[in-house]
Amino acid sequence: MEVGQRLQAIRKAKGLSQRELAKRVNVTNSTISLIEQNKVSPSISSLKKVLDGIPISLAEFFTLDMESGEDSAFYPASQQPDLGSAGIELHMVGKGRVARQMCILREVMPPGSDTGGEMLKHDGEEGGVIVQGQVEVTVGEQVRVLGPGDGYYFESRSPHRFRNVGTDEAIIVSANTPPTF
Repeated sequence: MEVGQRLQAIRKAKGLSQRELAKRVNVTNSTISLIEQNKVSPSISSLKKVLDGIPISLAEFFTLDMESGEDSAFYPASQQPDLGSAGIELHMVGKGRVARQMCILREVMPPGSDTGGEMLKHDGEEGGVIVQGQVEVTVGEQVRVLGPGDGYYFESRSPHRFRNVGTDEAIIVSANTPPTF
């Protein structure tokens, strides 16, 4: 199911009109309509903002129809659902974990991709290591371009953003707690 179809199904299941959801998240109802028709692909930050109005987490949004399965210690790539949007892949490790305390992601960012013009902001802490590529990480007023082996760790309440500024695909392994996905 595509992002738009999924959003529409969940919105309707929660008894919300497009107008009510738009009002809750301070966007136009035509924005919600365009997303639901898959005419626009929202950035991760924009999608999170819309889902906060339902309210539902990104993880719930993308895994709602998946079976939890066993609570295993091992998760092959085929069992890491992609929670990303707008071309950025966010593969979640441990989708079947009960009472999850952190979220571990394998992030794949195509050249030029960006988490969105609107800075991300949520409770908790997050950190990660760049495995491949060049990623510009903005945390508050601090901006750095990180390469393979470089890492970051910060309080997630600080506005933050990630941008692939290189010419190759960027890969990051990250974790955040409490889990936002």
